[in-house]
Amino acid sequence: MAVTYNTAVKTARMTATRDYFANGTLEILTSADAVLATFGLDTDGGDISGAVWTLVFDAATVAASGSGTAAKAQIKTSGGSAHLTGLTVGTSAADIILDNTNIATGQDVTLSSATITHA
Repeated sequence: MAVTYNTAVKTARMTATRDYFANGTLEILTSADAVLATFGLDTDGGDISGAVWTLVFDAATVAASGSGTAAKAQIKTSGGSAHLTGLTVGTSAADIILDNTNIATGQDVTLSSATITHA
């Protein structure tokens, strides 16, 4: 049987997660783990509404640091440790929504939205 959390517990868990990663980074990666772009998380980390964490960034557009196809993402702490991995990336219906998943070095990469929902 699956474990079920009520909304108050989900909110508390997502708040703790947000606070843990606040002022960290979101890395956009290829399937081979090459970093394509890095977005700095806001010092507060974002907003929590119920079971959903909406990430807030220092800038919505950054210059790509690598070339390839965006396949996944990870969030690192302010100390540089990747403790939240396996995020989906796409132009729709993904955790991390980008304007384009085909990325070239130096290109502007724009993040449309980034949300993580409690399981």
